[in-house]
Amino acid sequence: MTIKAGDEFPQVQLKYIPFNAANPDACLSPQVLDTKKDFADKKVVVVGVPGAFTPTCSAQHLPAYVAKADEIKAKGVDLIVFTSSNDFFVLSAWGNSAGVEDKIIMAGDANGDLGRATGLSVDFSKFGLGSQRLTRFAAVINDGKVEHLFTEPDPSDVTVTSADNLLSVL
Repeated sequence: MTIKAGDEFPQVQLKYIPFNAANPDACLSPQVLDTKKDFADKKVVVVGVPGAFTPTCSAQHLPAYVAKADEIKAKGVDLIVFTSSNDFFVLSAWGNSAGVEDKIIMAGDANGDLGRATGLSVDFSKFGLGSQRLTRFAAVINDGKVEHLFTEPDPSDVTVTSADNLLSVL
């Protein structure tokens, strides 16, 4: 069953490598982002994409969020989290290549836990990307509850999940 506005955001643990300003290419130990603990008493934007380094995700989706991260946070957002069905090393490298720095947490959902818990996974095997990937979505989570949830009807588009659309509802 897919989550919707008003639902509790499910508890999952995603892993990420924190940005290291002194040495952005350093491979630090991964940290755990617990969606129950770390989203409590916070307004969080979670953006899910099918895959790091994929054309639409890299050319359109992530760059707009990087460019508008300060605007989003100025609207009262405490954390911006980007996630995909890749491991945390891939997400870290993708974030570094996109100039994310410490603006966005790049968290991996390599085991598909978030996709299963939210119902936001889709079969991408016809594209050679595996049977379960996150669909393209953007959510606003306020103190653990889904305030807004947008999913793209066509995961190759970035319209309702765009940074501009998200800003319009914040």
